Amino acid sequence: MLIESFLDYLQYERNYSEKTVLAYGEDIKQLQEFAQEEYGKFDPLKVEAELVREWIVSLMDRGYTSTSVNRKLSSLRTFYKYLLRQGETAIDPLCRIKGPKNKKPLPVFLKENEMNRLLDDTDFGEGFKGCRDRLIIEVFYATGMRLSELIGLDDKDVDFSASLLKVTGKRNKQRLIPFGDELRGLLLGYIDIRNEKISVRSEAFFVRENGERLYKNLVYNLVKRNLSKVATLKKKSPHVLRHTFATTMLNNEAELGAVKELLGHESITTTEIYTHATFEELKKVYKQAHPRA
Repeated sequence: MLIESFLDYLQYERNYSEKTVLAYGEDIKQLQEFAQEEYGKFDPLKVEAELVREWIVSLMDRGYTSTSVNRKLSSLRTFYKYLLRQGETAIDPLCRIKGPKNKKPLPVFLKENEMNRLLDDTDFGEGFKGCRDRLIIEVFYATGMRLSELIGLDDKDVDFSASLLKVTGKRNKQRLIPFGDELRGLLLGYIDIRNEKISVRSEAFFVRENGERLYKNLVYNLVKRNLSKVATLKKKSPHVLRHTFATTMLNNEAELGAVKELLGHESITTTEIYTHATFEELKKVYKQAHPRA
């Protein structure tokens, strides 16, 4: 009776859709079935936190994701808030229950052979635009900088004497990123073509043909277009190249702390996600290559 009145409240007073109300009912029904299987009875007014915790464990054991479990807990929280407001109970069994942490998706990145095909075999076109577009891909891969950082790069931020790029990241925090001889040559080549073709321009390092600074959609689309030529990844964004930079560095034995500084992460925890990505890739290689895997 309590469950039915709660579902009526959602449908007629809160105007929830029929599909949403059904989902709430199914979530409560799952707890009810679990309680009846384990203890032979279910009384929503006598549910204790321990029962809810056992139910969470059973759901995770059955393969439910943390996202699904947390959604079910959200349904129960709404149910017990309703019972509290109605004066049916004075205790909320979920007030001290914490749901499972949602796993962060592993970063998507290109493999080394895909990057080689992109940089060595892809036709970026002739003239200023082709030179610029190729350099943008190179800079993302060689430095790991963010899209906004690349767009915000000015001529004064490129220090050829020290081989350093000064970028402005989140919360206007600046950092220095070193670059090597190969990228130096590409940067200088781009400057020569840019200065020859575009006499009047902004202070931006990367510009459009009219001399104005690049904008996000332009860079995003040119990266997506070129990544599509070598990769079947669902995501094809500048951030994929940032992920590729990080995993490449770690795969070649760079220290985690150094990668953290290069990426401009506030916490080492953020950078650690790349160690999980490289480990998962290593497991795939092992399973494919080892005869007893």
